[in-house]
Amino acid sequence: MKIKFHYAWMIIFITFLALLAVQGVRLSFGAFVQPWEANFSMDRGTISLISTLSFIVYGLSQPVMGRLVDQLGPRLILSVSTIIVGISIFLTSFVQQPWQLFMLYGVFVSIGVGGASNVAATVLVTKWFNEKRGLALGIIEAGFGAGQMLLVPGSLLLINWLDWKLTVIILGIFLTVIVFPVVMFLLRNDPHEKGLKPIGGDIKEEQTRNPEISAKNFSIWDAFRQRQFWFLILPFAICGFTTTGLMDTHLIPISHDHGFSTAVTGAAVSVLAGFNIIGILLSGVIADKWSCRKILFGLYAARAVSIVILLNSHNPALLLVFAVLFGLVDFATVAPTQLLATQYFKHHSIGFILGWLSLSHQIGSALGAYLPGLFYSHAGSYNISFYLSIIILALAAIFSALLPKSIKIGNKTAA
Repeated sequence: MKIKFHYAWMIIFITFLALLAVQGVRLSFGAFVQPWEANFSMDRGTISLISTLSFIVYGLSQPVMGRLVDQLGPRLILSVSTIIVGISIFLTSFVQQPWQLFMLYGVFVSIGVGGASNVAATVLVTKWFNEKRGLALGIIEAGFGAGQMLLVPGSLLLINWLDWKLTVIILGIFLTVIVFPVVMFLLRNDPHEKGLKPIGGDIKEEQTRNPEISAKNFSIWDAFRQRQFWFLILPFAICGFTTTGLMDTHLIPISHDHGFSTAVTGAAVSVLAGFNIIGILLSGVIADKWSCRKILFGLYAARAVSIVILLNSHNPALLLVFAVLFGLVDFATVAPTQLLATQYFKHHSIGFILGWLSLSHQIGSALGAYLPGLFYSHAGSYNISFYLSIIILALAAIFSALLPKSIKIGNKTAA
């Protein structure tokens, strides 16, 4: 019996590729910390400011990108954002002064990364999937992990073999020549553009009973008054602090400070990224079947334990144990968080809500990038940052446990 292929899975593949490339470039920042320190005579705190500016710009762009996705469609936003990142990262090879690096990477790359983010990706999933959304979100989010697994160690190797300038040229060409055309010409905003229905079919009855509030009429103050908004926002900010902020910016320097070689560090990053993909996919599958708030509680608690291991890792074996555990819970929080957001706020502007959620993540990321660098410049170690991360992760687990217990989704109830 012939199984018909649904174009929704092509949408997932294209979006996966876009996030792999764009977010992989962003997650490679840590590979450039030491080369930029040497090339521009900047200390660790100043280099961290570039990452901090990047996260701030990325974060502030998210509500705006959410609105644009609602109005213009995710295809245009993803396409334009991809080429912005490609051109901007290519142009960093011509940088002569630190302020130019701040502008190109901290501002222009970050605006592009803000558009090619999980805000647009999640809107695509909600349009193309009325079933298996958790799985679809998990696969798309795995693009972050795949980018981390391929482009971070790849950038490290290219920097060692060539230099950092040739590395950014290669990354820029990859984005503009390969990824951009695929996204531009193959992505579609809505299944009806292909004469199809979403996987799971249209849910007309639900839409008739509960018409969505349009993006024009929706006010963020409506969300501010709801407990679930804050109990999603605050843990997601802590998520950003401890992942893309602390680890993606500082893990490579942390590993070098512990005396590990480039080979061991690259292996640890690859292991972390590989298990990150496994964790993302598992969380997406489980989120379709189990309580998302309980999943989030367990993920934040396990992440705290992983940082305790890193704090005490002074041999390669413990570093790899950390990489496995942290990888499993790294981006695994995103699918259940976004799934809860689309459930709690399904009658609002989804893109706008996801934009605010992403903004909180980037604020946390900005603090997670800057504060550890600042603490390191004054104390000469990352221990203060580790202790702070363990405490706030415990708070994130508690907030997740306090989310509302159940919510209606059609004929189903998700705890």
